[in-house]
Amino acid sequence: MSIERDPGEKAFLKRLGPGLITGAADDDPSGIATYSQAGAQFGVNMLWTVVLTFPLMAAIQAICARIGRVTGEGLASNMAHVLPRWQVHGIVFLLFIANTVNIGADIVAMGAAARLVLGWGETLFAILFAAGSLALQVFVPYHLYVHVLKWLTLALFAYVGVLFFVQIDWGSVILATVWPQISWTRETFTVVVAILGTTISPYLFFWQSAQEVEDEKLEGAGPLRDHPEAAPPELSRIGFDTYVGMAFSNLIAFFIILTTAVTLNRAGITDISTSAEAAEALRPIAGELAFLLFSLGIIGTGLLALPVLAGSAAYAVAELRGWSLGLEKAPQEARGFYGVIALAMGLGLLMLFLPIDPIKALFWSAVLNGVIAVPLMIATMIVASNRKHLGEFAAPPRLKVMGWLATAVMAAAALAMFLL
Repeated sequence: MSIERDPGEKAFLKRLGPGLITGAADDDPSGIATYSQAGAQFGVNMLWTVVLTFPLMAAIQAICARIGRVTGEGLASNMAHVLPRWQVHGIVFLLFIANTVNIGADIVAMGAAARLVLGWGETLFAILFAAGSLALQVFVPYHLYVHVLKWLTLALFAYVGVLFFVQIDWGSVILATVWPQISWTRETFTVVVAILGTTISPYLFFWQSAQEVEDEKLEGAGPLRDHPEAAPPELSRIGFDTYVGMAFSNLIAFFIILTTAVTLNRAGITDISTSAEAAEALRPIAGELAFLLFSLGIIGTGLLALPVLAGSAAYAVAELRGWSLGLEKAPQEARGFYGVIALAMGLGLLMLFLPIDPIKALFWSAVLNGVIAVPLMIATMIVASNRKHLGEFAAPPRLKVMGWLATAVMAAAALAMFLL
């Protein structure tokens, strides 16, 4: 007998889509490694960063989603309408490089997590994860694959479960969140830039914008620029979906930092540079089940993040080149688009065989994202503020203020890291 869902529950779930998936994909193995290092190195004194980034991240993602839904085109296409093409080519090139490094770091971490759980097969499982993810992207239509991505967001609850195995002084946690005790050194700013880069990540901008376009085409609704009467409910849905997704993302980030702070940092383990290393270190402190949850969470979040990383690069390149694109299309209908996905995954997979230290790759891919995000955010805000291009749907004052504030914070943190 089938169980009928409550109409309110159905309405709630229907309003969640690109924003939820984007937010969940933000907590990829690179993010887990970064948050783990922050918690191990600085204890609870880095919890303030995820509180700070929530409104900034939500604003910039809402702007990107809005641009896609209003115009019916992805972020790269919109940039090409407003900015010189050579600048957009440079932006897309930076995005592809950052995403490829991030893909490689995530694949390495997923293989390492599989080895931790099973005791063997690191390279084999890394290849299988990459191949499986690529096959799903290429051969499963978007309207089916999107449900797989939504279910994979549940993997993030592993990091909430870990907290049940450790003792926490919540009074101290709240105090440290609002009044942290840290010294502002280059090391501190490097970790802050890494947290900002893995939280406000360039690939998320392009992915959420592109998914709004995909959903609009599936529904046959048309861009809001051509159907302004549909704008109020659609923009409301985008805001709800984005803020729920980003709140979910930052809540999980908070728990990862907290978990490693009250276990690893408290035990004197302050140098954790990969998510797999963090899982291994948790075993003797928090127990076997906590270790298992943390490890399986790495694999689940990696499977969620890989298509977002590869897909966002493919959308950006295909939009700029004017190619047929979209995860709903068959491979023969969008060869260039799927070719970019395969290229990004293949180049990322090479990190398994190159003399690159995987222990640092995850963390530094987040730092790279933090630096590259600055010019991408500037370009995004220029597009969002352009009334000639977006007309009445240009970003309202509140979003513009928050978007430029997010850009300024990212730029200031990256500059401080280089100058100190």
